[in-house]
Amino acid sequence: MRVRVRVPATSANLGPGFDALGLALALYNEVSASEADGVSVTLPGPSVGGLPTGSDNLVVRGVRMAYEAAARTFKGVALACVNRIPPARGLGSSAAAWVGGLVAGNALLGGPLSRDALLALAARAEGHPDNVAAALCGGLTVSCAESDGRVIAVSVPVPAALRWVVLVPELTNATAEARAVLPDAVSRADAVFNVQRVALLLAALQAQRMPALAAALVDRLHQPYRQRLFPWMPAVVDAARGAGALGCVLSGAGPSLLAAVNGEPEPVARAMENALANAGIPGAARAFAVDTEGALVLGDAR
Repeated sequence: MRVRVRVPATSANLGPGFDALGLALALYNEVSASEADGVSVTLPGPSVGGLPTGSDNLVVRGVRMAYEAAARTFKGVALACVNRIPPARGLGSSAAAWVGGLVAGNALLGGPLSRDALLALAARAEGHPDNVAAALCGGLTVSCAESDGRVIAVSVPVPAALRWVVLVPELTNATAEARAVLPDAVSRADAVFNVQRVALLLAALQAQRMPALAAALVDRLHQPYRQRLFPWMPAVVDAARGAGALGCVLSGAGPSLLAAVNGEPEPVARAMENALANAGIPGAARAFAVDTEGALVLGDAR
């Protein structure tokens, strides 16, 4: 049996929702998997460079993790992975790999693991739940990790009129480096600021109060510190807002930026590209709808 799985890209944090919010975008990786004696990985299509093709591949490790969680013997897997999500850009490529492997492994086993079990496994593998929750569940997810390893995730609606413009610079960033620049403690004032903004963000989306997003997408917990890694970010944010974006934030740990647009996204995309080019960095911006389905098993061929 061969199974085929589709997993969306994700943008974590959305400004103030650090390590709590994730948004699934309609940009997909696909995994085709079948049981085998030993491991083989083929990587047709874009975004391939440097990815491992042996047992250290994250999708393979995800498949193995599903087998181990189900107490089944893992002998190997043959994978074909079409990777459209650019790696190391803040769009959840590693989360998509873990989720794709876990969902594919579970499908090969006949589905013994619940979605909650898959979510807990993916969060443990990834180290935090925001991207994996959105990749698995779709939509805008609010997630938190419990001390016993369980993860609670709730999908909340996003107004269909909003478009999300993603600017992807032609440079990469390691999440570990982006976390290393963060302080161990922040002031109470900054903590309260972010609690207010993330609450306002969720309320504004639910009530479809779009103008409130201009205030709701501002952050003090991580973006001011990560700006030293991306000194061109303020100019791109200003350009996006000037072209009509409601707000513009780092996508995950960066370097990609995410802009929320209630209207025509093309002027915002071009303004972001031009601001980045003025800083001497090439990149491309593209508008995406929200993926509302999350990771899907598209079918199997026996």
